[in-house]
Amino acid sequence: MRAGASDPWPPPTPGVWCTIGRMTSPDDDSAPAASSSVPETFSDRVYRSPSGIGGGVLLLALSGWLGIDAMIRGEGRTPWLALAGLLFAVPVVIAFTVRPAVYAGQDRLLVRNPFRTVTLPWASVEGLRAGYTSEVLAGGATYQLWAIPVSLRQRKRAARQQARAASEDPFSRTSAHVSANKAGEDRRAPSDAAIGDLREMAELNAQREGAQGAPEVRWAFEVIAPTLAGAVLLIIMLAIG
Repeated sequence: MRAGASDPWPPPTPGVWCTIGRMTSPDDDSAPAASSSVPETFSDRVYRSPSGIGGGVLLLALSGWLGIDAMIRGEGRTPWLALAGLLFAVPVVIAFTVRPAVYAGQDRLLVRNPFRTVTLPWASVEGLRAGYTSEVLAGGATYQLWAIPVSLRQRKRAARQQARAASEDPFSRTSAHVSANKAGEDRRAPSDAAIGDLREMAELNAQREGAQGAPEVRWAFEVIAPTLAGAVLLIIMLAIG
């Protein structure tokens, strides 16, 4: 992606996305060698949660099957209750499972959370961390990265693998991140690897001319409006029942 204010955002081609982890690496042998006169940059990356998307699709299929069946075969107020329930539940499920994504480009980090979208120029990013949740600090505020969930089980598994690899290396060449024998293998948990990659991008791109600016927050009214409409209709139907 070429940097510039007129470039489309988010950058990825529709239908093309990657799971949590590295999309490209500056150390890959297959990547073209960078010219000595050109600063090292990263390609655009997309982070999403495959488990969250899979669970959301299953919930949408189940709720659609039950709701449509109730609207077709139900009697009295049942079809209206089913319609109100679907109007309320479907946007909420989409918001928390399918919608979350993190787009990292050369100029900015775009965080798409359930009910708002945050655009963060790299110069405004103060830090990224993965504790019990993944978070980015920018402009004095903290924004959670819903698309990069933290799994304590995966983190413990990665720690055991690191300890085992270190004990089996008599020359102490194995680091906490990569193995001496498998340089392309990242030993960190997926969420920690993703946060590490984003930190590298923030450090490399913060000085770019197109990476300057303040954070911008936009509420996702396309999700909020139908959710509120469904909630109001559901309350009315239950109240007059």
